[in-house]
Amino acid sequence: MKQLDYSCKVSGNRSNRSVYLTFDDGPNPYCTPDILDVLAEQRVPATFFVIGAYAADQPELIRRIVAEGHEVGNHTMTHPDLTTCGLEEIEYQITEASEAIKSASPQAEPKFIRAPYGVWNENVLSISARVGLQAVHWSVDPRDWSRPGVNAIVDAVLASVEPGAIVLLHDGCPPNELVGHKLSGLRDQTLMALSRVITGLHDRGFVIRTLSQDN
Repeated sequence: MKQLDYSCKVSGNRSNRSVYLTFDDGPNPYCTPDILDVLAEQRVPATFFVIGAYAADQPELIRRIVAEGHEVGNHTMTHPDLTTCGLEEIEYQITEASEAIKSASPQAEPKFIRAPYGVWNENVLSISARVGLQAVHWSVDPRDWSRPGVNAIVDAVLASVEPGAIVLLHDGCPPNELVGHKLSGLRDQTLMALSRVITGLHDRGFVIRTLSQDN
């Protein structure tokens, strides 16, 4: 019988100077296409942890993510704090999100999950493992969601990065946080920082990969 892994991955391959850019809370029609344009210009891949409800609403963006060589991960169906949910709700949130992703693009079957807010417990880890998803956290968080400024985002990533680093960025916003936000400029700082982050990583000899390429 296969041993289930209840651990939470916080870093990837350290031996080959890999770094992993990850984006949470999309796909968002006002943010994700611009992020994808920058990644295409820089010729680097990323892993997108998408919200299932958004994947169902924006299937063309899921298909574009996959077509351009990126990876799609599970970020639950509606982005609740899973540690406050019962077992049935946890399983629903995870499995429904995977189904929404696969419905949008059969080639996008997720291998990884990131819990909303980065909050985990034994139930979340065990259910994730049971349905075949590896739990992924992060090791570098520039808090781009708080809009600290482009320089602050770039500096935070480059000051903290090391081989195997998983960098947390955002290309959208959870459903319960949309009230009062103007979507069109929501992640403009992340977008403006991204090219500089990629250049800085390359200048330091890092190789940007998707999580599946090394795991």
